[in-house]
Amino acid sequence: MPSTFFGLVISSSGLRASNASLNTTANNISNADTDGYSRQTTIQQAYEALRTFTTYGCAGAGVDTIAIERIRDEFYDTKYWNNQSLVGEYAVKQEYYAQIEAYFTDDSTTEGFRNIFDTLLSNLAEVEKTPDLTSTKTQFIGTASSLCEYFNNLAGNLEELQRSINQEIKIKVDEINSLASEIATLNKQINVVELSTGGTANELRDRRTLLVDQLSEIVDVSVTEIDVVDSNNPDRETGATNYIVKIAGNQMLVNGSDYYTLECTARTSNEKVHQSDVDGLYDITWYNGQKLNLGDNEKGSLKGLLDLRDGNNEEYFNGKVIKAGKGKVTVEVTADYLTDLNKTNLSEQGTAVFGSQLFYYTGWEFQQNYNAATGKTTYCYVFDIDETLSDVPANSSLIGKEAYTGKSVDYQGIPYYMSQMNEWIRSFSQAVNDILCSGYSSNGDKGCNLFTGNYKTSDEQYDLPDSARYDQWTTSGSVRSDEDSYYKLTAKNFDILSAIEKNADLLATKKDQADGVAAYDVIEELTTMLGSKDKMSFRNCTAGDFLTCILSDISLNANAANTFYENYTNISTTINNQRLSISGVDTDEEALNLVQFQNSYNLASRMIQTFTEIYDRLILETGV
Repeated sequence: MPSTFFGLVISSSGLRASNASLNTTANNISNADTDGYSRQTTIQQAYEALRTFTTYGCAGAGVDTIAIERIRDEFYDTKYWNNQSLVGEYAVKQEYYAQIEAYFTDDSTTEGFRNIFDTLLSNLAEVEKTPDLTSTKTQFIGTASSLCEYFNNLAGNLEELQRSINQEIKIKVDEINSLASEIATLNKQINVVELSTGGTANELRDRRTLLVDQLSEIVDVSVTEIDVVDSNNPDRETGATNYIVKIAGNQMLVNGSDYYTLECTARTSNEKVHQSDVDGLYDITWYNGQKLNLGDNEKGSLKGLLDLRDGNNEEYFNGKVIKAGKGKVTVEVTADYLTDLNKTNLSEQGTAVFGSQLFYYTGWEFQQNYNAATGKTTYCYVFDIDETLSDVPANSSLIGKEAYTGKSVDYQGIPYYMSQMNEWIRSFSQAVNDILCSGYSSNGDKGCNLFTGNYKTSDEQYDLPDSARYDQWTTSGSVRSDEDSYYKLTAKNFDILSAIEKNADLLATKKDQADGVAAYDVIEELTTMLGSKDKMSFRNCTAGDFLTCILSDISLNANAANTFYENYTNISTTINNQRLSISGVDTDEEALNLVQFQNSYNLASRMIQTFTEIYDRLILETGV
């Protein structure tokens, strides 16, 4: 039979259980506004009944508080992390596209492309009226110079933006490493606490989940927690767990108390990918040198930053090796943006992958060969290989292998807009220069180029080829990357020929040298070209429609970023509200719990008082 004092034991267990529930309620109320805190609850169960060996069989033995656990639903955590990666990606795209839009602004408050181009046409019309006046030609050349400065400033702004994005990429990588280190430390602490106490390290687990929340905004994450098994006795529960965090698909970041770091390695000047890339762009690798793979399906602010920094609209160098050996590799290309040098954005020197081998190249030659028998033209790039830096020598084993530099990035980032500007500048300059070089100035001097580019390392300017020389190069011949061709012309170095800037009378105005000073047929042809897409076409539009084409791209991308950011933010709010409905602290609910547990505590106390009075009567008055 049970002890005489069994009732006191039962009452004291209720007192302890109520006290534990009251303490848990106090902790919930105290952390109602704490980020990442999960509501906790006491888990209670009845003590095993005591066999009394009497007619009524067993007697209840009170209550046991077996654990204090946090209330959490991993399903909503996973949904939140998946969506938060998209919020992070479109947040950075929204931010930086707002800046890109500002750079291309063209309205009454800013002298943008449209204003400058319209002024150029207006000044050209004045030259047509009075082709012999130096003042009108000077004014036209001045506006042309303003057009060059517009592109110079635009390229400078985009370069600075690319540097800023590049620096933010390093900050994000450092943040990933810091979060990984903290998660690994918490994993160790959680196992120590839970193994030593047998309970649940609720606060530590909340902190760990909050860190994963922060990590999920930077890069997409997947989390797995596995029970640690005793290899000698698989059925024995060790109580320890292995918490695994993977990022970017299936790449291990944290494995229990171990974590793996990422590193940012700045590209050198001979490792550039795109012609207009700034120096020092970071490649992200793991601690062992293996590259971090962020595919098109990955998400997060890091992916968004890389899209903005490296986005080339899938227009990257790619082809097939058809010849290799003696320090040279010939790659045949078929993509439209590679068969036209005005569209090419391949760096003058950099790295290329042929097959699976990395090679450094110091220059290249563009070859265009017409086959009269088949009526087809083939296009090739012959790379000069630096075998002192490359992994292996170039040899015939590379023939038939795929070749590429950089990678395809299906997004219109800074390299895309740089390439678009360069293409327009090259096509526009060539069309203008060809017309002017075909004529004569009002003084009878042979016409010369109006547009050219400045050398990066000296005050000299490029000697751009005239129409006949250029046609000879590109119809059936070759152009080297280090030669003065229109490929060398970029938005950054775009300029007016110094000679014509100093002497406006060098501007060609007439076709026939024998014509008088009032002849203006060259100016007339120039005016026609500026308004006709048959004479000079950019994306099947006229020269003056450049900004319309670019702004349509920017507008679509900016609107997409704004829309997606707003949508995913709303979804995030909804999912988080669902999470909080389960794990968040409801102060009204806790107030009711407070009354409930207080009553339970008071009743347990009253029971102890009652049993005390019974035992006093029993002991003092019956002589037990």
